[in-house]
Amino acid sequence: MPPAGPRAALLLLLPPLLLLRAALAVPLDRGAPKEGSPATETPDTGLYYHRYLQEVINVLETDGHFREKLQAANAEDIKSGKLSRELDFVSHHVRTKLDELKRQEVSRLRMLLKAKTDAEQEPNVQLDHLSLLKQFEHLDPQNQHTFEARDLELLIQTATRDLAQFDAAHHEEFKRYEMLKEHERRRYLESLGEEQRKEAERKLEEQQRRHREHPKVNVPGSQAQLKEVWEELDGLDPNRFNPKTFFILHDINSDGVLDEQELEALFTKELEKVYDPKNEEDDMREMEEERLRMREHVMKNVDTNQDRLVTLEEFLASTQRKDFGDTGEGWETVEMHPAYTEALGRSQGRLEAQKRELQQAVLQMEQRKQQQQQGHNAPAPGPEGQLMFQPHNTDDAPVPAPAGDQKEAAASEKKAPEQPPELPPLDAQHL
Repeated sequence: MPPAGPRAALLLLLPPLLLLRAALAVPLDRGAPKEGSPATETPDTGLYYHRYLQEVINVLETDGHFREKLQAANAEDIKSGKLSRELDFVSHHVRTKLDELKRQEVSRLRMLLKAKTDAEQEPNVQLDHLSLLKQFEHLDPQNQHTFEARDLELLIQTATRDLAQFDAAHHEEFKRYEMLKEHERRRYLESLGEEQRKEAERKLEEQQRRHREHPKVNVPGSQAQLKEVWEELDGLDPNRFNPKTFFILHDINSDGVLDEQELEALFTKELEKVYDPKNEEDDMREMEEERLRMREHVMKNVDTNQDRLVTLEEFLASTQRKDFGDTGEGWETVEMHPAYTEALGRSQGRLEAQKRELQQAVLQMEQRKQQQQQGHNAPAPGPEGQLMFQPHNTDDAPVPAPAGDQKEAAASEKKAPEQPPELPPLDAQHL
């Protein structure tokens, strides 16, 4: 999942202002952390420059001037690069550390480039490092020795773009996983005998039936879902549900917002209704996809400024919405969601079409082979379009062709035999 927590929020960088503030742990009128609250570790973002990004954050945290300016900044200040220019006023000690971090990052990228080119080219080829470094957009390649305002601006812009695509990439990866799983299941069934296949299909249907038999899953963020957490996890009276108290209870680090990690923790009870790691029929990969979908649903409906953080004001406003108490039939789980069932159906359609194409190609080759083997028995055109057959009795003298056709027959014998047609290329990713 994407990184979460106050410092890790910069690694989300959407939008820059609140997330940058959160990442640098600037106290935006937030209360003191709860006593005994566990320290939040920053998960790896998966970006190839994650370590560099994290180390820049760590260094900027130590400068009081930059933190002060960050508190007073607005979204336009960050987007325009005004905040990045404040880097000129940070302490010499901080700038020295940032310069060293950039030199280390440039050196690391050069090593990566060299390893790549060594694998692809002949040795002793002179590399134009400046041109090659331009493909890395999270730093300024023109200046490879010092960390400037432009570097901070590029780092924010690049990480914003890259991490904005995280959830979409996760969904696509999950779809590929489901398609491959279904494809492997079908291949396994085809490898079995008839009786074994029927038994395997019966077992699969039973597993799917058990998986579908679960209590109603409440819509994430609805009154029913929050009250269930309030009663069963918090141990409080459901008749005395209070949204503000609920928010404070689940703002684990008391930073005044519910981040993605704190939100996803609220869905555990709903997920446990559907998924149990002890059950063979419950796929834990599907459970994590379900958790992501639930979080996206809440963010879409509650996070009005789309900064991937839910403030108390946004949370309270969501509890006043008309649909807060109306959940209808409940939450539609991932295996029933049209986006996944349709994608799986399209994938299977492509697989079946590819299979038919392969079978047709093999059949054509067999037919061509048979025609070539039987060529000496094939009928030859005779006078006035009549078909003349060669005798099978080798003791008999061959019947000569008409004089006018002998030249044509000799010329046809000199022609190269016709080659069998090439098979159409198969798309490996659909198999």
